[in-house]
Amino acid sequence: MTTTSTPARVSAAELRRRVRAMESLQAKTREMAAANVLTTRRTAADAAAQKEAADIAAREAAAAALRLFDHDSQLVSQLLGVPADELEREAKPVTAARAKEVIESLRARAERPRATRRARSDHSTNVTSPAPAPASPEAGGLDNGQTDAAAA
Repeated sequence: MTTTSTPARVSAAELRRRVRAMESLQAKTREMAAANVLTTRRTAADAAAQKEAADIAAREAAAAALRLFDHDSQLVSQLLGVPADELEREAKPVTAARAKEVIESLRARAERPRATRRARSDHSTNVTSPAPAPASPEAGGLDNGQTDAAAA
């Protein structure tokens, strides 16, 4: 008594179909594995490039901070909670010219007005007319075109 003789017989055509289906599944699995490798490698390369850019930015920021604090690495170390030797090591490969560029970009950013806060303060100080402001949707006012009609 063998267990292979009891099930129904499978035709040769059905066996060929099953073999082709299995081979097709294996081929698709291999294609997906190859695509997965390519995608993962591309993602890893992108992440490495982003990490390198972040490392460069961190080194430049450390150099700029040390320059702004007259190279007082102990003070900067205490302010940032980073060991002084690590700060000096990070800042070392950055040229003085590049550190100056970073400082100038920081100064330019610091001189720019903050649009959101300034706009709010300008709005509150420049409201001198007695006309009521249109109702906002957050305050439960009209917002479907009836605001213009109500103001007219």
